[in-house]
Amino acid sequence: MRVKKLQENDEPTFALIFDKGDEVMDKLSAFAREQRLTAAHFTAISALSDAMLGYFDRTRKNYTKIRIDEQVEVLSLVGDVALDGREPKIHAHIVLGKADGTAHGGHLIGAHVWPTLELILTASPGHLRRRSDPETGLALLDTA
Repeated sequence: MRVKKLQENDEPTFALIFDKGDEVMDKLSAFAREQRLTAAHFTAISALSDAMLGYFDRTRKNYTKIRIDEQVEVLSLVGDVALDGREPKIHAHIVLGKADGTAHGGHLIGAHVWPTLELILTASPGHLRRRSDPETGLALLDTA
């Protein structure tokens, strides 16, 4: 993954250009830790060779996994970064387009890039925190 800082101010903006074979969530999480991000948002487009999506099942309080084992276009990838304890945590949703024109989407659990992924991330000077919600079992954003 290559990184270019596009803007330097209170809200620095970065272009993250993922390479063939990069695992998206691993690389993005490592970047968030290296930059010590406490709040950020991002968008991305391009293509993947495979992906694991998740759909939250309220009854089970867990994600049902949806495996995509084919080349797909990233039609939309949006997400944020917030602190979960002392570590930055990525929360991302994705919509993927298949060769037949159908789309699949959900929570992004993991994916491999092919041939590239172009992600623009803007960091915020404030802090966002996640706290465990007892009703859902999810780490949700806390505005307190």
